[in-house]
Amino acid sequence: MTEKTRVAVLYGGRSTEHSVSCVSAGAIMKHLDPEKFQVVPIGITREGTWTPGDTEGLEIVDGVMPEVKRGTELALSADPTRKGEIRAISDGSLYAQVDVIFPILHGPYGEDGTMQGLFELSGIPYVGPGVLASSVGMDKEFTKKILSAAGLPVAPEVIVQGRTELTVEEKERLGLPVFVKPARGGSSIGVSKVSDWADFPEAVRIALEDDDKILVEPEIVGREVEVGVLQYPDGELIASVPALLKGIDDSDEGFYGFETKYLDNVVTAQIPAPFPEELTAQLRDMAIRAFKALNCTGLSRVDFFVTEEGLYINEVNTLPGFTPISMYPQVLAASGVDYPTLLEVLIASAEARTA
Repeated sequence: MTEKTRVAVLYGGRSTEHSVSCVSAGAIMKHLDPEKFQVVPIGITREGTWTPGDTEGLEIVDGVMPEVKRGTELALSADPTRKGEIRAISDGSLYAQVDVIFPILHGPYGEDGTMQGLFELSGIPYVGPGVLASSVGMDKEFTKKILSAAGLPVAPEVIVQGRTELTVEEKERLGLPVFVKPARGGSSIGVSKVSDWADFPEAVRIALEDDDKILVEPEIVGREVEVGVLQYPDGELIASVPALLKGIDDSDEGFYGFETKYLDNVVTAQIPAPFPEELTAQLRDMAIRAFKALNCTGLSRVDFFVTEEGLYINEVNTLPGFTPISMYPQVLAASGVDYPTLLEVLIASAEARTA
């Protein structure tokens, strides 16, 4: 019998996307083939403590989001000669020995390069992009700078840091409405749509609860489209068919916000998007170009606006959601890569990259 690959699924974490990470982890663990993988769930509390995790109870129930509860404190060895050892802090006993880590951590302290740096120090294979791509992909300001330098289209923006107001010139350049968002956040947490400049300070206050750097962007009128990119162990890249999001304007938030994404159940996706072959090819090509520009590995999800003037890249997600309603596994499934196979490819790619 072939020995099973021991996979630590790491979830929760210190960011505001803690609960979304828990839901993603629950879905991943349900789809990992038990004949091939031994799952070791590891939760991280909101305070940052590593602790034994669960394989069940990670769903949203009646609008209540799951949380990691603190238990025995654990730590991953940063010594590459003890690669994959996870030990109890209290007595140093070995809790688990793993072959690869699947960090389904969203947001700061998980998706921003900090956790990836720990994995690099420890020498353990891990799913997803490395330190640089994760760090740049988390910071929307620098995502845009790199994509723009690579000749890819992005929306204009103003960075607000150390202040709470825009200049007259900045307001004229952006126009109304604008979106005010944390520069290093995700899942649309802390995002506000501003249609009157009198409401701008309050939107900044909300965003500042999650980040001290704020991104202000004009509203882009167009269709919201998402494309997944997957890297195989031999380095081959494929881009999925695009997903067209529908029903966003019908949500209470009026945009693709947190409640719209995870709680309201009003947004649907048409997969594949009903686009001409030329536009579909353009989206897929641009998604791979964005993946390469940020030096991603493993996976990413590239979000677009399709407008009458052309395409704009909204953002690049280096560890996209894996919840039952998340777009990344859906668009890959529609492209011929079902959920269990997708997970196998990601784990094999992580192992091949480290080897």
